[in-house]
Amino acid sequence: MLSLLQIKNFALVDQLTLKFGQGLNVLTGETGAGKSIILDAIDIVLGGKVNHRFIRQGTSQASIEATFLVDSSLIKWLEQQQLELLEEGTLICHRELTLTGESLRSRCRINGVLVNLQLMAQLREYLVEITAQGQTVQLMDSTRQRELLDLYGGSEILQQKKVVELAYEQWKLTEKTLEKRRKSDQERLQRLDILEYQRQELQEVQLSDSDELEQLQQEGERLSHVVELQQLSYQTYQVLYQNDRGEPAIADRLADAENLLTDMAEYDNKIESILEMVKSALTQVVEAGQEINHYGDALEADPERLTEVEERINLLKRICRKYGPSLQEVINYYDKLQVEFAELTNSEQSIEKLEKDYKIAQEKFDLACQELTKLRQKAASQLDKQLVKELKPLAMEKVIFVCQISPSNPNITGKDQVIFYFSPNPGEKIQPLSSTASGGEMSRFLLALKACFAQAEKSSGTLIFDEIDAGVSGKVAQAIANKLHHLSETYQVLCVTHQPLVAALADNHFRVEKQMIEESAQVKVEENRQLNLPEIRTVVRVQELDNLQTRREELAQLTGGHSADDAIEFAQSLLVKAEAYRLGKK
Repeated sequence: MLSLLQIKNFALVDQLTLKFGQGLNVLTGETGAGKSIILDAIDIVLGGKVNHRFIRQGTSQASIEATFLVDSSLIKWLEQQQLELLEEGTLICHRELTLTGESLRSRCRINGVLVNLQLMAQLREYLVEITAQGQTVQLMDSTRQRELLDLYGGSEILQQKKVVELAYEQWKLTEKTLEKRRKSDQERLQRLDILEYQRQELQEVQLSDSDELEQLQQEGERLSHVVELQQLSYQTYQVLYQNDRGEPAIADRLADAENLLTDMAEYDNKIESILEMVKSALTQVVEAGQEINHYGDALEADPERLTEVEERINLLKRICRKYGPSLQEVINYYDKLQVEFAELTNSEQSIEKLEKDYKIAQEKFDLACQELTKLRQKAASQLDKQLVKELKPLAMEKVIFVCQISPSNPNITGKDQVIFYFSPNPGEKIQPLSSTASGGEMSRFLLALKACFAQAEKSSGTLIFDEIDAGVSGKVAQAIANKLHHLSETYQVLCVTHQPLVAALADNHFRVEKQMIEESAQVKVEENRQLNLPEIRTVVRVQELDNLQTRREELAQLTGGHSADDAIEFAQSLLVKAEAYRLGKK
């Protein structure tokens, strides 16, 4: 249940806090007053699409925060996502929009934890369901009608749809493989010849280390300059450790420095740290001298090895030019070549084997579709009865509805075409919903359908209706009001309406209106001079009508557009009838 909505710098809203309650929550106001902005905010905070117009002019950041009280099914889902609830089963969804130049960024949080839009969209399914009259256009499409039937059928149908989807993908994969094999058998043999030649060539090279070429080049450089390296290593040894020309080596000079510092340290202990550094340097120089001496002694000219290295380098460079450019890419290519070669030479890939696989996959798909069709027929029968039951109280006592399932071309959703057939009046031939229902009838049909889904889902949450009662009046409007109130006994219902009959039954009534306010704005009057002057801005304000007088006045406005005595009297009668309706249902 949505308990609190906080909006800041969103569209025409500067700052707004709304506290919703259980039952039927109604938003009323003049056309263009900003009611849709409230619904937009709920949509956006739960992962809806955003654009620049949602940032209030003159600001660069908007934020929306929605607080929900959740049930056990959602708690289980949150545990799976490793998201903790706040105190008393509270869930807070927060979204922040930031405009930087032409770039619009958004961040979503659930109970303070940063999440992505995909996760927020999954959460949305547990929290709210938004229904608008514009959805009636979608209802005309048979594809959408099939989707609605599947959703109504629940988990059993949805699980079988996954079976059908997997079977379809496997069937099409075998079909593609078979067709490819039939069309390219000659190409396959030609390709095998090429692969065999390349495979043998690369096998003979015996590649294993992607760094081999670099290592060989380093070894070749060393073997090509053995004499120079011997001479230089000996010279280095002379400089560091032992000089044949009678000059002191670095080790000798450091030893002298060590002796001097040792004498100094007897008189000043501050010299100790310097002495330690010199001792360390002397040790390292001695070790370096010994190491370079060993290195020079170990160097040997090896013309045969040098020839081998150069030949191997030339071979690897040629292979890289042909399959590379790098040795690692050659190795990767060889791995792919092996896989392709195995696929093309696999004895199981014969045409007869592929034809058998194709037939088996097709039979599995057919069986999965048959099971899905049975489940859809069962769900359609239930929907026929329940939808008629839901429509009758909506001034459609003689309505006929049939969810017809007929064969269609196989696809990833099965082999069924679903079409809603509808006859609203006695004596009229049953026809597809898309060619029969009027605007008012479609509104009632959509509301009844939503009632069917609400019962099928068997879960609590918030149902949002955006002017679902548009285009109706009188008895039909009263029937819609009663249906909305009936839904609100199980679910929290949030409804935007222009119908006083609907508003009269509200448990919580909010009036939305636009107001003009003054805001401080900087205005440049001269060069390098600015003044803070008042600026007239339009903002959306929402007032909760929590007493009889304010509700009566708002209903009068909805009824007659003014607060004349006759409108007030009619509004009072609506409130009396609404209270009587509530008491009669208890």
